[in-house]
Amino acid sequence: MALPVQTQMKYWGIASAAFLVILWFLGDVILPFVLGGAIAYFLDPVADRLEKAGASRAVAVSIITLFALMIFAIMALLVVPTLIEQTLSLINIAPQLFNDLQNFLTERFPQLVDEDSTLRKSLIAVGETIRDRGGQVLDTVVGSAASLINLIVLFVIVPVVAFYLLYDWDRMVASIDDMLPRDHAPVIRDLAGQIDDTLASFIRGMGTVCLILGTYYAVALMFVGLQFGLVVGFIAGLITFIPYVGAVVGGALAIGLALFQFWGDWVSIGLVAGIFVLGQIAEGNFLTPKLVGHSVGLHPVWLIFALSVFGALFGFVGMLVAVPVAAAIGVLARFAISQYKGSRLYRGLDQQDAD
Repeated sequence: MALPVQTQMKYWGIASAAFLVILWFLGDVILPFVLGGAIAYFLDPVADRLEKAGASRAVAVSIITLFALMIFAIMALLVVPTLIEQTLSLINIAPQLFNDLQNFLTERFPQLVDEDSTLRKSLIAVGETIRDRGGQVLDTVVGSAASLINLIVLFVIVPVVAFYLLYDWDRMVASIDDMLPRDHAPVIRDLAGQIDDTLASFIRGMGTVCLILGTYYAVALMFVGLQFGLVVGFIAGLITFIPYVGAVVGGALAIGLALFQFWGDWVSIGLVAGIFVLGQIAEGNFLTPKLVGHSVGLHPVWLIFALSVFGALFGFVGMLVAVPVAAAIGVLARFAISQYKGSRLYRGLDQQDAD
């Protein structure tokens, strides 16, 4: 005989609360495992296709690992040093950029930026803050021995965790399925399938979109000669998964830098703006419809809200898990709404009797 619903809810509520408390206390300790799990989830379809082609699971995972190591080595040798160099240069040159902005405003609008104006003092303060705080953050992240050790450990643990999770992925899924409560297993499987479809459409698809757009922005901006094109492209691609934010932030940063660097050369400034316009056209009409699809079910406002809440509660780890958790909550919310609309609470006694 099945347990009463109230008893089941009590047990599952206690288990959920305990799980959240554990996550709260573990904090950034679980970061390598979250990243490793995300990588394994992202690459599992590739391993499955290699298995269908005739390779064993071990061979498939080994091929994926070797390919990933090759890409990482190329990135470490060619891209990362340039990215770090441009980031440092951008932080150091920020005060000069704001001084140039002051000079521009002084020439065009002298009545707004006299020596004692609030705007002039604010621009100076912003420039100095970016230089000082940006340098402090970078020194803390890169120069601290503890942070450096943590970074090395992260780069060591994440690939190992990803490798073992990818190798055992199908067995883990089968083990979890075997532990499902038998009375509710069909419903849980159906909900898990919907969540997986949503995550596959959004995370795998949007991750590919971010990679394509980031590479395109970086290469195109460097091609037209923008001084910090690689950094701008990296930033724009990294935050493309937040609707419109990647294009707005990246476009504003690129065009702002282009105005300082190419002032008077309107062709170059127009090319920088055109790069982002073309990127948005490609994303909206080709990349997102093909790779992500239109039925993901994650509203932009809900996505931004989830990122804000989980980032505030759990820090960087919270931001990493915000999207999958938001997708899962969205599927569960739609299921709850469908159940509610089929209940007497929604339909009422008269409608129930009529059916």
